[in-house]
Amino acid sequence: MPLDQSFVGRSYPPTAPYEVGREKIREFAEAVGDANPAYTDPEAAKALGHPDVIAPPTFVFAIAFRAAGQVIEDPQLGLDYSRVVHGDQKFAYSRPVRAGDRLSVTSTIETIRSMAGNDIMDVRGEIRDEAGEHVVTTIIKLVARAAEEG
Repeated sequence: MPLDQSFVGRSYPPTAPYEVGREKIREFAEAVGDANPAYTDPEAAKALGHPDVIAPPTFVFAIAFRAAGQVIEDPQLGLDYSRVVHGDQKFAYSRPVRAGDRLSVTSTIETIRSMAGNDIMDVRGEIRDEAGEHVVTTIIKLVARAAEEG
């Protein structure tokens, strides 16, 4: 059964703040193989004009995807997560994520469409700091594969 189009535009409450730590940034940069010193050395980050180390651009995926769980787990939406694959990811930054940030995410269902029996849904995550300032917008594309025949 296709996802209900009336969910387009539905927003979910902001998440509890996620505190970005230096160690989490370092671990992420190491995991993705990015040796940029601005991710691990506060002095290198300060030399670039940042108050502390900054996170690699894709660092916020984990925060945004956890927030998208509100959408995924919404029983009224009826998404069969066992059939979902991650289709795409986009980021639009106002500023880099920094160590010490406390970030909250508000998730909104941006689009739902069907193609060849598959449901394709875009979930926008508006990520803001503790002062309410915009940091980054993410778009997570989820594809719910069609049920197999037979």
